[in-house]
Amino acid sequence: MANERFMKIYSQGSLTVTEIWVDLETGVNYLFHVVGNAGGLTPLLDADGKPVVSPI
Repeated sequence: MANERFMKIYSQGSLTVTEIWVDLETGVNYLFHVVGNAGGLTPLLDADGKPVVSPI
């Protein structure tokens, strides 16, 4: 069964990867960054510190 809640909308790199994922239920954008075997996920924030929300 495929996970249909999140959709990748941006991807850059191969060894050092930066991606942006959108939660299709809330519209919140997340930044995912990986370097080697370490990585992290965080909500993408605008200039005011509020989460970036895409229209769904």
